[in-house]
Amino acid sequence: MIRRERKQIGPHRGPGPKSRERCLWPWAAWLRVCMAGLAVLAGLALPAVAPSPAWAVTNGNAYVANYTASSVTVIDTTTNTPITTIGVGANPNSIAVTPDNAHVYVSNRGSNTVSVIDTTTNSVSTTITGFTGSLQGIAIAPDGLHAYVITFSGLVYVIDTTTNAIVGSPITLAGGADPRFLAITPDSKFVYVTELGLGQVQVIDTTSNSITTTITGFTQPTGIAITPDGLDAYVADFGTNTVSVIDTTTNTIVGSPIAVGLAPYGLAITPDGTQVYASNVNDGTVTAIDTSTNTPTATITIGAGSSNYKLAVTPDSTRVYVTDFTTSSVSVIDTTTNTVSTTITGITNPFGDAIAANASASLSIGKSHTGHFTQGQRGTYTITVGNTGPGPTNGSTVTVHDTLPTGLTATRLTGTGWNCTRSTLTCTRSDVLAAGNSYPPITLRVHVSCTAPSQRTNTVTATGGGDNTTHTATDPTTVRRSERCHRHEHDRW
Repeated sequence: MIRRERKQIGPHRGPGPKSRERCLWPWAAWLRVCMAGLAVLAGLALPAVAPSPAWAVTNGNAYVANYTASSVTVIDTTTNTPITTIGVGANPNSIAVTPDNAHVYVSNRGSNTVSVIDTTTNSVSTTITGFTGSLQGIAIAPDGLHAYVITFSGLVYVIDTTTNAIVGSPITLAGGADPRFLAITPDSKFVYVTELGLGQVQVIDTTSNSITTTITGFTQPTGIAITPDGLDAYVADFGTNTVSVIDTTTNTIVGSPIAVGLAPYGLAITPDGTQVYASNVNDGTVTAIDTSTNTPTATITIGAGSSNYKLAVTPDSTRVYVTDFTTSSVSVIDTTTNTVSTTITGITNPFGDAIAANASASLSIGKSHTGHFTQGQRGTYTITVGNTGPGPTNGSTVTVHDTLPTGLTATRLTGTGWNCTRSTLTCTRSDVLAAGNSYPPITLRVHVSCTAPSQRTNTVTATGGGDNTTHTATDPTTVRRSERCHRHEHDRW
């Protein structure tokens, strides 16, 4: 017996057409067998803001910093509607999310504090103080152990995310640095800080918390993002309307600068590593860059008079959320078409944004039987549905649908707590299934026709519960020939 599961995107196939078979039983009778089958306008000064890295998984919420309202708006990325607003410190300008998606860290420029939001309750659980100078960018190491926050005065503070306390003395950047953004390598070993005032990027070793390298060759570097494989760092150069690429192995600029729109500020890389998006604040556009060729592939217009500073990408790489300070909105870019699909309002002068996960369910399904089946006799399949995701099912209907091959006919379909319909070979339920648990099994009994081939494969699917994927399991079944079936058939003819 072999079991295997595969994931399939799209609608499931329903039962196939009915077929009729003839089989002579030892007691002589004809039987029917059915087939169950996510500006700086000219003349305006650059804002003291910084990036918001997008850490998350599918089915997340977008957290958007409302600079003048001193709050954070939470957007449901499924419906693209604001669901709540959380009061934080004064003038929040940058947001980062822990890798486990449990907390959102918000740097507040006006109050020189960091607000920590519990994503379960969407409320501030801790306010961290003790910083000197106006806070700008914030980022969290991929290992989740530390948050790094920079100040306008050129200091980098390290926060222990377990205790939410500042660790040691701040790291001092070069004088006049005017740091804007920071990004951390996937192995959490290095922090890259862009310094607009000096036209350079400095690299911090997180083991010693000391500056190890200074990379020059920029005019006014702002946004920075590191590829998922950690090999390249993309840097927006506000002063030259370009994006440059740093080889993180040699810490040197490689290739020619990539021309983008006017005054690129924020950068974001899709989690699949294929695209870089640059927000161009002086012309209200976003440039998409193909990372395999380092060439622009699209220019997306956000709107006339827009000042789109920051971006965050959904975990499935299908949407980019762009904050627009001037119009108090967030634009959603569809990465398949590179067009704006939705504009979300109800936000106040947004700067930073990030996407955090709602811990969601991931269904699993298995199908098994014992031994072999025999022509003219009964057989039994057992179907199991589990939840391998980090969160529970959401209370929506979970549907199991079986497709029997020719030669097998369902005689019984049952399972504790399941609502089963034998005629459609479908079972449903809506009770919440916790992460790591399984529903009671479903039992499917079948009759094996006298003409069933020697090898049959049964297929079953599971959908719903907040999981958007169709999960499929197959169970190849050996059918043995029945001498009794065929002896009587021979005698009859």
